[in-house]
Amino acid sequence: MATLKYSRLLGTSLLCGILAGAPATAADLVVIVSARNPVATLRADQVAAIFLGQSVRFPDGTEAVPFDLRVGAPTRDEFYARVTNKTPALLKAHWSKLVFTGRGQPPSELADSAAVRRKVADDPEAIGYIERSALDASVRAVLVVQ
Repeated sequence: MATLKYSRLLGTSLLCGILAGAPATAADLVVIVSARNPVATLRADQVAAIFLGQSVRFPDGTEAVPFDLRVGAPTRDEFYARVTNKTPALLKAHWSKLVFTGRGQPPSELADSAAVRRKVADDPEAIGYIERSALDASVRAVLVVQ
């Protein structure tokens, strides 16, 4: 009996420790544009089209230049899972096909949310995604990823 109680306590402690160190959740992600970009909001399907190379323009007709986080970043995987319903393997297959057929190139990759925020802030045509905690006045959130 004491062993069972100890096992439950240990299991609960481990679970709490895992959750405390868990990466950002979908509610912590936002899609951003430069504060100088006139786009106020975007739908998830519009963002997905831009990041999957299916659209190169914002809804107002201006060019959209997407910037990604590096391959393997948990925030990147979460973004694509929530916005495009693609796993890293499916995303790689998607871009392999487009590149091979000459129909597109994947977004440029940046090291972290701070780098994405700086790049997007400097370019009104840029779009990216970052952790909500990395937001500042230089960029505007156009979609909260849920």
